[in-house]
Amino acid sequence: MENEIYQLQYAIDTFYFLVCGALVMWMAAGFSMLEAGLVRAKNTTEILTKNIALYSIACIMYLVCGYSIMYDGGIFLSGIEAFDLGGVLASKAEEGFEGGSVYSGASDFFFQVVFVATAMSIVSGAVAERMKLWAFLIFAVVLTGFIYPLEGSWTWGGADVFGLYNLGDLGFSDFAGSGIVHLAGAAAALSGVLLLGARKGKYGKNGSVNPIPGSNMPLATVGTFILWMGWFGFNGGSVLKLADASNAHSVAMVFLNTNAAAAAGAIAALLVCKLTWGKADLTMLLNGALAGLVAITAEPSTPTALQATLFGAVAGVLVVASIVFFDKIKIDDPVGAISVHGVVGLFGLLIVPLTNDGSSFSGQIIGALTIFAWVFVASFIVWSILKAVMGIRVSEEEEMNGMDIADCGIDAYPEFVTVKSSS
Repeated sequence: MENEIYQLQYAIDTFYFLVCGALVMWMAAGFSMLEAGLVRAKNTTEILTKNIALYSIACIMYLVCGYSIMYDGGIFLSGIEAFDLGGVLASKAEEGFEGGSVYSGASDFFFQVVFVATAMSIVSGAVAERMKLWAFLIFAVVLTGFIYPLEGSWTWGGADVFGLYNLGDLGFSDFAGSGIVHLAGAAAALSGVLLLGARKGKYGKNGSVNPIPGSNMPLATVGTFILWMGWFGFNGGSVLKLADASNAHSVAMVFLNTNAAAAAGAIAALLVCKLTWGKADLTMLLNGALAGLVAITAEPSTPTALQATLFGAVAGVLVVASIVFFDKIKIDDPVGAISVHGVVGLFGLLIVPLTNDGSSFSGQIIGALTIFAWVFVASFIVWSILKAVMGIRVSEEEEMNGMDIADCGIDAYPEFVTVKSSS
C-alpha cells in the first residue's frame, strides 16, 4: 500500500511540474504578443521571428550543455531517460510521504528550460527595432548555453561562486527567479542597449524625449494577460511539490499572492499616470501588472495576501518612475523590460526578508550583485565581440525602412500601406 502511495505522489508531482512548465512555455507567446504590440508595425515580423527563434535556441542549448552546467547533469541530458522505481520508493520510504518532492528528471528539465527562455525573452524587447537579427541569435546561444546556467548553478544549483562563497550560506533566497531569471535577463539587456544606442529620433538634441508609439495595443494587452496567466506556472511550479496537504496549500497561496500582486501593480501604475499626466497610459498599466508579478516572484509563498498586495502596489509605482528615469538618461528600452525585470527584480529580492526569516538582507544584496555583475560583464564582453566582428546595429536605411524588410522580407501587415495622392 505504501509503495502505491509513493508512486501516486511521484506521478502527481511529475504531472504538476509538466503542467506548470507548459504554462511557463505559454509565456513565450505572451512576450511575443507584448513586444509585437509595443514596436512599430514595420518591425513586427522581425520581433516575432526573434521570439520563436530564441525559444528554440534556449531549448537546444540548455539540452546540450546548460542543464549540465547548472545541475551537474550529463551533456545532452545523458541518463535522464532512465527510470529507477526502486530508487524512488527507497527515497520515499526513508523520508515519508511529507518529505521532499520526487519527480521525473525529464519533467525537471522541461520546467527549467522554459525559465531559460524567459530570461532571453527579456533581452528581445529591450534591443528591439535596431539590432541585427543574427547578432541577437548568436548572443542567445551564449546566454542560454553558458551565462545563465553558470549563474543558475550558484543559486538554484547550490554551487560556490567561482569557488569563493556560497550564496545559500549567506542567506540568499529567490523562490522563483526575481533575480535569477528577471534581473539576469535585464542585466544582459542593459549591456546590449548601452552598446547599441537609442533608436533614431527617440531623443532630441535638447534633451527632449520623443515618444515612439507601439503599433498594436490590443496585441500588447493580450500578451500581458498571457504572461499573467503563465506566471501561475512560473511561481506555482516553483513550490516543486503538490501531493501532500501542506504543499497543496502552499501552491494555493502562491497563486493567490501572485494574482494579488499583479492586480495591485496594475492599479498603482494606473493611478500614478492619472495623478502625474492626467491620462490613463495603457503601456504603463501593462508594465505595472508585470512589475507586480516580477516583485512577488522572489517570494510568493510566505507573504500574507495584504503584504503581497502592498508589494505589488509599490512595484507598480516603482516601474513607472524607473521607465521615466531611463528615458531621462537616454537609455532606450522600447518595452520597458529593464525597468520591469531589472529594477523591480532587484526590489523583489530585497523584500524577501520581510516575510521569509530564512533569508537575510545582506545575503539578498550579495546575491543580487553577484547575478548582475556576472551577467552584465559576461554579456557586455559577448556583445562587444559581436559588435567588432559583425556589428550589432542595422544601418540607418534599414532602421528607417523597418526590420521586417531588412531581416525577414515579409511585412506583418501587408495590406496597410500608405497611398500617395496622384494630384
